Amino acid sequence: MKNIPQVHKPQVKIPATYMRGGTSKGVFFNLTDLPERCQVAGEARDNMLLRVIGSPDPYGKQTDGMGGATSSTSKTVILAKSSQADHDVDYLFGQVAIDKAFVDWSGNCGNLTAAVGSFAINSGLVDATRIPENGICTVRIWQKNISKTIIAQVPISNGEVQETGDFELDGVTFPAAEVPVEFIAPVDPSEAMFPTGNLVDKLEVPAHISEKGYLQATMITAGIPTIFLNAEEIGYTGTELQEAINGDPAALERFETIRAYGAIKMGLISDVSEAQDRQHTPKVAFVSSAQDYITSSGKSVAANEIDLHVRALSMGKLHHAMMGTAAVAIGTAAAIPGTLVNLAASGGEPSGETKSRSSVTFGHPSGTLKVGAEASEVNGAWTVNKAVMSRSARVLMEGWVRIPNDSF
Repeated sequence: MKNIPQVHKPQVKIPATYMRGGTSKGVFFNLTDLPERCQVAGEARDNMLLRVIGSPDPYGKQTDGMGGATSSTSKTVILAKSSQADHDVDYLFGQVAIDKAFVDWSGNCGNLTAAVGSFAINSGLVDATRIPENGICTVRIWQKNISKTIIAQVPISNGEVQETGDFELDGVTFPAAEVPVEFIAPVDPSEAMFPTGNLVDKLEVPAHISEKGYLQATMITAGIPTIFLNAEEIGYTGTELQEAINGDPAALERFETIRAYGAIKMGLISDVSEAQDRQHTPKVAFVSSAQDYITSSGKSVAANEIDLHVRALSMGKLHHAMMGTAAVAIGTAAAIPGTLVNLAASGGEPSGETKSRSSVTFGHPSGTLKVGAEASEVNGAWTVNKAVMSRSARVLMEGWVRIPNDSF
């Protein structure tokens, strides 16, 4: 019998771990486990990650990959022993587009940060001498996308990462162990926290977005570049759930237009056409003062349980909860008197007395979240020492992912 020539390449196995971190899920890799040509940035790495996740998928389902067809579940992480002094692990995040052949490396995922610490410990990337038999292991993370330090406090039980617990996080069905995460100096003193120099700007937008030709906006770079709007000014109450936005194509188009014009104002792009190649950043969010509302799970939240409402979009859709990096932006903006976030937390009255807030609890579609920030004003300029929130993380599956050898 003659050998039949093999036209199609076989699949290759790549060691990987599928993890939940906060309200997101992603595929985690150790850099040294990747095929050699994928251990450096470039087309091969991007194509590998696209095939792992199952993108681009014109059906928008990512059926032939590990992605979950939402911005929260179309994520990848590559970790390595840190090259930075006083850090344990280098953390590189890739946000994979669902219907486009595109991996966005422009920002961080704060939710998955909670899983970085445990993966690093389990993968031997943290020195064994720093891991207690019982207690807390402080994992020092260098976030390579944005060149920032993040500290994860990972609970350890009997020498192993403790993942089970009774910490409940709205947007996540089951309780788990609490992982406090600190975002150290989310804005360097040398950087402009407010790229325009203003706490509130008149963001010029096309007439079909606003008859006035502008919207009030707070544009901040803490955590992740974020554009905050007033819900009322764009026709919302601030208590909307996903379907109210994601089921309205015209609304999504308006938000994307606002995001593009905001990105120009923030100096992130020079033309609106460039926004399609920078989908992960900036984020756009809208705020309102505290009101009673019903969450996506049917839970009632009273106005007196929260300080304000925030709804945020990620990769063109309203997020089901809140991105961790956007929560850093929320906490930071709330700490600075006069921002739209701070005003919303103060009842939304610009004429009223506002004050710096060391923490706020905000309502989002799935429930509530508390975030704190240490902010101070020096010579008229605001700086933030750190922002803090608690998340949880859990390994869902570990082993190998398989993709065709010729796909990257």
